[in-house]
Parts: sequence; structure tokens; C-alpha cells
Amino acid sequence: MSDTINPTAGGIESRPAGQALKGHTGAGTAPETRGRTTIADSVVEKIAGMATREVPGIHSLGSGMARTLGAVTDKVPGGRPSVSRGVKVEVGERQAAVDLAVVVEYGVAIVDIAADVRTSVITAVERMTGLEVVEVNITVADVHLPDEKDDEEGEGRVQ
Repeated sequence: MSDTINPTAGGIESRPAGQALKGHTGAGTAPETRGRTTIADSVVEKIAGMATREVPGIHSLGSGMARTLGAVTDKVPGGRPSVSRGVKVEVGERQAAVDLAVVVEYGVAIVDIAADVRTSVITAVERMTGLEVVEVNITVADVHLPDEKDDEEGEGRVQ
């Protein structure tokens, strides 16, 4: 028999050599059981926004008003484009739901691009966060025509 320290009683207990301590603490405990990870909604929004923008045929994200306000704030000195514009999420302990507002390029099949966006978002969010994505709702807010100027581009009246 060998003497070992009993972590619960704080004293020394006698047990056969090679017998492991039982319980949820100690050096042999798996790292994933030694704490809690919380993922903020904004993190999932950014991941979903980037995954959506990577899909060919997506022109931009956001509804008309959000895009207009975003274009103005992007031009403010020090302002950066918002990756999460047009993205809303609900994050639970193990699951996430994503709502997207997108602008598609003219000529693309909306049904096909919606399927591609869902695949891209689900893959990215689940791979990066470990959360199960239960739904990805897509609202096509507009169609970008080839001859339309972008809100983000275009010249101002004053140069």
C-alpha cells in the first residue's frame, strides 16, 4: 500500500498503488470539464457575417436603412465597415439561430444562393464555436443591378 493525499479530506489516505482518484477534479480530469466558455452574440454575428460575404452572388448585407446608415458611419474618420451589419443572432448555451438580411447580385438564383449561404454560415459557426446552428433565416432585402452605384462607393458632391 502507498500513502496518497486525499483531495477532499485534505489528509492522507491509504489505497492500493495505481488506483486513480475518482471525481470531477484533479490532474486526470478532461480540460473541457474544468470551466465554462461563453460566446457573445457579437462573436457569432461576425462569424456569420464573414461567412455570408464569402458566398459568390452576395452583394452586401443589411436592409435599406441599415445600409444607408452604415455607409455614412463608414465614411466617418476612424470608422470601419461593420462585419455584422444585417446579421442578428440568438445564442444559447449549446445552440444558435441566425437571421440575415442580404442584397443579392442581379441574375443569381435566389434559392441557390440562399442554400449556399446557409451551408457557409452553418459550417463556419459550428466549426469555430462548437454551437449547433438550429436555423439560418434569410431575408433578401434587395437586388443589386449592374448599373446601380454602391452606397459605399460613389463620389460626394464636394471634392
